Amino acid sequence: MRILDTHLHLIYPDRFSYPWLSGAPAINKPWHVESYWQEAAPLGIEAALHMEVDVAEPQIAAETEFVLGLDRIVGAIANGRPEHADFERHLERMRDLGKVKGIRRLLQFQPAELSQTQTFVDNIRLLPRYGMSFDICVKSHELMLVPPLIRSCPETQFILDHCGNPKIADGEWESWTTRMERVAELPNVVCKVSGILANVDETWTVDAIRPYVEFVIETFGWDRVVWGSDNPVVTLFADLTKWVNATREIVSDASETEQEKLFWRNAERIYGV
Repeated sequence: MRILDTHLHLIYPDRFSYPWLSGAPAINKPWHVESYWQEAAPLGIEAALHMEVDVAEPQIAAETEFVLGLDRIVGAIANGRPEHADFERHLERMRDLGKVKGIRRLLQFQPAELSQTQTFVDNIRLLPRYGMSFDICVKSHELMLVPPLIRSCPETQFILDHCGNPKIADGEWESWTTRMERVAELPNVVCKVSGILANVDETWTVDAIRPYVEFVIETFGWDRVVWGSDNPVVTLFADLTKWVNATREIVSDASETEQEKLFWRNAERIYGV
């Protein structure tokens, strides 16, 4: 089964500044495309979308332009600041680069009001005009912020990253499932099966994460899920190989068509690859 990775982070400290990495020493080092493909290609991953890595704001455009020239990177989800009045100028520049499929502005740990301002909403409404979607990344306790934004932008395609970041190591379930059901009710959002292994601990097993993945697929449906590696964040408690194999095991009883939707068909359609 071929895979299109919708969530690959590449880190080039010699080129860009990543202020947040000072607080993540385990992955605060180079993660280049060559080393990724060395592990990814034998797993059946044939292409990848690069996900912005929250570089210093003046470097956002440069990061996007750089990664689009790398091996088998078929598109990028670029960083952006929809809270700024001149956001459309950024969209124009991203469009001119070609192959920018979407925008992400990290909302996790940001002030709750950031995504609720009229400027933010109006700018997210611009994305369909540029053929772009919006990736939402929040922690599970912030999921209540998601439905108002999605409802306010009915023509925009949203992708909820990392299954909504359930706190698996803490056994979080009911609060997460309740909030995820409210998100899934909205037709213009899909969920990315990624980031699960950043929310576990060293004792994780496939059976421990299975209910979370299965819940997302059941709640959103096979037509509204995509797969992402979240490499190198996935290496905090596992590695790319273990995550691919775990996902394959969890969906092994699904039909070939259903698995194709998760691993590549939906991604090609939703991101316009």
